[in-house]
Amino acid sequence: MTALEKNIKGVKSVLTSQDIIVFEFSSLEGKKFAAIFADGLADKNYLGELVAKPLKEAGKGDGLERIKSLLACPEVKEGKKIKDAIAEISDGNVVLFVDGEEEFFILGLKNPPGRTVAEPPTQVAIKGPREGFTEDIKVNLGLVRKRLKSEKLKVKMLSSGKKSATAVAMVYLDGVCPDGLPESVEKQVASKEIDIVPDSSYISQFISGRPRSVFKRNGTVEKPDIFCAKISEGRVGLIVDGSPIAITVPYMIVEDLQASEDYYALSYRSTIIRLLRVFALFVGLFLPALYVSAQLFKTQLIPFRLLLKVASSISGLPLSPSIEMFLTLFVLEVLNEASIRMPKYVGLALSVVGALVLGDTAVKAGVISTPAIIIIAFSAICLYTTPDLVETTTTLRWIFLIVAGSLGPYGIVLVSAFIICYLVTEQSYGVPLLAPFAPLVKNDLYDSMVKANLQSLKNRPDSFKVKDKVRYKCK
Repeated sequence: MTALEKNIKGVKSVLTSQDIIVFEFSSLEGKKFAAIFADGLADKNYLGELVAKPLKEAGKGDGLERIKSLLACPEVKEGKKIKDAIAEISDGNVVLFVDGEEEFFILGLKNPPGRTVAEPPTQVAIKGPREGFTEDIKVNLGLVRKRLKSEKLKVKMLSSGKKSATAVAMVYLDGVCPDGLPESVEKQVASKEIDIVPDSSYISQFISGRPRSVFKRNGTVEKPDIFCAKISEGRVGLIVDGSPIAITVPYMIVEDLQASEDYYALSYRSTIIRLLRVFALFVGLFLPALYVSAQLFKTQLIPFRLLLKVASSISGLPLSPSIEMFLTLFVLEVLNEASIRMPKYVGLALSVVGALVLGDTAVKAGVISTPAIIIIAFSAICLYTTPDLVETTTTLRWIFLIVAGSLGPYGIVLVSAFIICYLVTEQSYGVPLLAPFAPLVKNDLYDSMVKANLQSLKNRPDSFKVKDKVRYKCK
């Protein structure tokens, strides 16, 4: 058995699937080669043009150096172990075996199927770039390199998942990123063992430190311009192959109250919009709970004329205020979940019909009052002004509603105080979640609730303890 046949047999004994293709060919002088790849992951056209066609000129006695010089493929590595060849083939690359040689070539001809660059669905902007990350890690790194053309930009490739071997790119700016932060993030990613990592949300739980917490500890980004801006402030970014959502650490809650469009509009307009988001967030979070507690415990909290309207609308209802609000919120969550899971056009019709028909019918039947529907609907709209916090705020809304129905305003204040105390003590890689407010960092207040103009943002955030603090200089 020749060395070529031995290598082919070694690979096929492990990769027995029918989509693992062995392409055998010879040069004009009879030098034999075998290219092994996974069908659908490697580019066959490039294999023919950049590998098979140039190797037609190979002589029968040519060694690896001569063979390598003939290859027109820009990405060529050498390998020795069969297990490395199997891993590269599974990753989508082409492995080229040469007759008479134990070593082989790894050819970077990976071309997996994927969608084109498009605007992300959640981080939509009227002004500014509209490019969003895709599921291809190479495309995403290209989008980052397109915006950060600096020799200080460092990319370190990691792997996660015992069976999936998912590629994870750790990106940061050398000379800006705090000392020890990349090493700490790398350690967290490498220390967790799991079979498969299909999305960046798995990595996010690995590096969070408190995976059971209601509050997240990592920023999520779908746009390369936002990603690059956060990297330039001293954060570390993680781009996961197969996921259009990148991760950034350290994280502060104030990040989710900001939007990329804030930096492309006038600072006055951005400040007003940010304050509006904060107000809407608190309204969406507390309004249902305050309405229930006011009805059950403190009716004097409701203005007298409004109280008369509320009293007339709830007279004769068979349900208590807390159960009524629970039922309304439950129906809203069911409609929301169904509209997401149903086919696109059916889901749109379902949400409209459910909101109009069920809501109107429930009011006419005397099961639910009109104020309850208005409050729950308005609360849901307010929460979606900060879409990155929806998972947290929807959970907290249920908690506040339960406490309001049992303890009233005292319970709302008690839970609010507990949450604030909890957040004050929590950190994300050494950065407090409530920074720059607790602790107070005066320099960072210029880009928190208030958005100062570009000339005022001369320094990078002090909360991150970056090496290079100067971001903007006047010449």
